[in-house]
Amino acid sequence: MSERRPAPTVGQVVLGRRLQELREEAGLRREEAAQVLRVAPATVRRMEMAEVALKIPYVQVLLTTYGVPDEEAAAFVALAEEANQPGWWQRFHDVLPDWFSLYVSLEGAARLIRSYEPHFVPGLLQTEGYARAVMEAGTVGQVGPEAIERHVSLRMARQKLLERADAPHLWVIIEETVLRRPVSVHGQVMREQLDKLLEYTERDRVTVQVAEFSDGPHPGTYAPFSLFRFAEPELPDLVYTEYLTGALYLDSREEVSTHLEVLDHMTARAASAERTRKLLRECRENY
Repeated sequence: MSERRPAPTVGQVVLGRRLQELREEAGLRREEAAQVLRVAPATVRRMEMAEVALKIPYVQVLLTTYGVPDEEAAAFVALAEEANQPGWWQRFHDVLPDWFSLYVSLEGAARLIRSYEPHFVPGLLQTEGYARAVMEAGTVGQVGPEAIERHVSLRMARQKLLERADAPHLWVIIEETVLRRPVSVHGQVMREQLDKLLEYTERDRVTVQVAEFSDGPHPGTYAPFSLFRFAEPELPDLVYTEYLTGALYLDSREEVSTHLEVLDHMTARAASAERTRKLLRECRENY
């Protein structure tokens, strides 16, 4: 049986979906594919659902069974070998929850990330001081100073994504509460964070909007969530949402469409780019 991974890479998700499509196009059920491999049907399901790494010998047999031409099969195998390589974030396995590993993988592969954050500055936009203050406040559980520094290092490493030549477009909506609730008794922490947000508002591929108090309630007032859109046509939009001890990844068309509609509604009501910069400057003066 294939070995379990803490979380799949985006490549494994895409190729798993493609394996399922090829099987269905060949008119085979999972039970029939499993018989060819001499494994349980659950093994085929786990490969298609990216719950396990793509075992190359199994992939090769399945591609032959599905009638995939040699050239296409060779390209698929090469992609599978690449997808099975550990992501850079796996060196933080000691502090990275399994349920968040996929998020980091999705983040790195997306061409558009749209997020709503009611509580904190989004991780990709945090300063080191702000991130440390959030961690010290207990948002990652009762951990020691060494683990907190590992969490901060991971968050800073994730931000290299925005420096890439092919960086995704990051579009975030944050509640005004995020700007006005200090995360530290030291005002400098919030001043530096607001300065950084102001810098990001000048970037072409970063959009920051504030949902103001005066605008009243809106349909997104439940929990933070992110919507990922990818260049790969095989991978549909995905939504990630958190709760206290874990997260959900939603990919049904209905659920994704609902979240997209809410984001569009919130975007139309949130402060404009100019108004957002004004709010950031005003809040900075109060720290």
